[in-house]
Amino acid sequence: MAEPTTPELNPSARGWTLASAALGLLPLLLQLPGQLAAVIALVAVLTALAARQRVLAAPLRLLLVLGMLAAIYWQMGVRPGRDTGCALLAAMLALKSSELRSLRDARSLLGFALFAPFSAFLLDQGPLTMGLAVLAALSALLALQRLAHAEGQATSPGLGGQLRGVGRLVALGLPLALAGFWLFPRLSEPLWGIPERAVGKPGLSDRMEPGQWLDLMADDTPALRVQFFGAVPPAEQRYWRGPVMTHFDGRVWEQERRSRQRPLPAVRRAGPQWDYQIDYESTDRRQLVALDLPLQAPPGSELDGDYSLRSRDSLTALTRWRLQSAAPLAYADELGAYQRQQALQLPAGLNPRTAQLARQWRREAGGDDAAIVARALDWVRSRFTYTLSTPLPGRDGVDEFLFDQQAGFCQHFSSSFVVLMRNAGIPARVVTGFAGGSRNRYGDYWVVRRMDAHAWAEVWLPGRGWVRVDPTAAVAPERILDTLEDRLGDAGATTLEGRWMQLGQAADWLRRGWNDLVLSFDANRQQQLLRPLGIDKLEPAQLILVFVLFALAALGWMGWLLARGERERDRLLRAWHRLGRRYARLGLARDSAETAGDWAQRVHRQRPDPALLSLSLRFVQARYAGADVDLTSLLRDLRRHRPSSGASP
Repeated sequence: MAEPTTPELNPSARGWTLASAALGLLPLLLQLPGQLAAVIALVAVLTALAARQRVLAAPLRLLLVLGMLAAIYWQMGVRPGRDTGCALLAAMLALKSSELRSLRDARSLLGFALFAPFSAFLLDQGPLTMGLAVLAALSALLALQRLAHAEGQATSPGLGGQLRGVGRLVALGLPLALAGFWLFPRLSEPLWGIPERAVGKPGLSDRMEPGQWLDLMADDTPALRVQFFGAVPPAEQRYWRGPVMTHFDGRVWEQERRSRQRPLPAVRRAGPQWDYQIDYESTDRRQLVALDLPLQAPPGSELDGDYSLRSRDSLTALTRWRLQSAAPLAYADELGAYQRQQALQLPAGLNPRTAQLARQWRREAGGDDAAIVARALDWVRSRFTYTLSTPLPGRDGVDEFLFDQQAGFCQHFSSSFVVLMRNAGIPARVVTGFAGGSRNRYGDYWVVRRMDAHAWAEVWLPGRGWVRVDPTAAVAPERILDTLEDRLGDAGATTLEGRWMQLGQAADWLRRGWNDLVLSFDANRQQQLLRPLGIDKLEPAQLILVFVLFALAALGWMGWLLARGERERDRLLRAWHRLGRRYARLGLARDSAETAGDWAQRVHRQRPDPALLSLSLRFVQARYAGADVDLTSLLRDLRRHRPSSGASP
């Protein structure tokens, strides 16, 4: 038996289908690596143009598939991840138009395209992705309407009529969707594990190697947003502590693994205590930061023996943490033998000039460790320059930086300073994290960006324990030559740039509002949803009951809208039915098998009314005979007509 065929696409339906597919692909492309996204977009355009006249040949389609797989491998390698799966979906959608010929092909492409915008939520849950996804869904519904009219060979209504039809569909499902979002009981843990990305985001990690931070420090997207409850620490105290690096192989710094098993050392606090909340953007890692030094780990995280904060789960989405911190007066008064050994560890045979200078300073300073630290900072202040334009180090990278280049950024300063201190016999280590942050004038919170990533040093001094030393901050202002602000075009702000910054702050404030309303709505907030009504906490059983009640109400709303839509799809028929209901209240309802004219004649015999006969004739001519009738006048007369007061014969 021959397989039934579907009509060919006309140019208008094809254009709507391709445009809707492109809108579905857009939010996904924005989350993929730039070069790969550009390749997929170019292939999608070329494929659609080449397939206008006929379906592409199978060998050519196979060649395109292999080319796309090669491009994904070029950007992401063979490691599976969420972004790899999304890239494969985008590539398949880009090639799907190569077989677009019939209405069935168009429906298949649109259905496939709807997966793309919502797959983008695996990579980003921001308002831009949501807005583009909603736009793509609405466009797909409009395109499906046009395909339905094309298949039925009916005249498509205007854009306004199509939008009203899509609006009714949205109104059908929106209440149930909102009830599911706000009231369906949420679990504190996911039912399945979400795979990590194949290509990692720039972020803090448990290792620091040359050149690694340039991508991170050139990224001006927010890493975290901080809301202080009470006093705000001054700029010199806004160090956001992350991983602490102890092991050094001459090139790479790494976090000591055993630090996670060590108990927290004793800390005597100084000054005020800071109370704050951090909204931490996703990184697909577990490293967190806290204001130096945190008092305790919030639920869901843990502090290691170096007071580095770490999440128990990968940070695959926006997370919120409430913390308290206070600056230390004395931190780890005693240093164990193993910890001292680790804090003095150096690879043998490297950086001989640094070792010679450190020994000289030790001989001259005697046992005064603080004097050696101060001498090193004076040297940085008098001779060194801050710049991002620094070549990658060679074998003796610290010697090259301290004696030849004397120019670099925080990664060079902190690493070289710690090596110098260790050669002088002073326990030292590298601390990574963020420094500073900018206040958002609209929301009164602080934004710390990825470009605020920073590395500093800690040295252990007798009687004081670990002391923070930031050699980068010692660089004289006149020798700061090449900064992130210079590279991003922020230096020498003009009025236009100032307005642009204000616009950026307003956009970030809106993004934070989205985070509060949507992304941070977790199980705890859901249980407190009815607190304004006096219900402190909803138990899971109560949540299920409330959800069922709202879902039943939403289903009732859907049924009413569907029935109303069936009744009122045609304005003329809707007005005629309303007229009929007026007579039905008098016991003169129309039988299901009775024509409009027969019914009007029957009513006229019981309640004489020539106006009803005239209306029924005009209705039949307009509705079924296709006569040229003034529809506006007919609709007005149908709405105004009332049964006559004449008595039945």
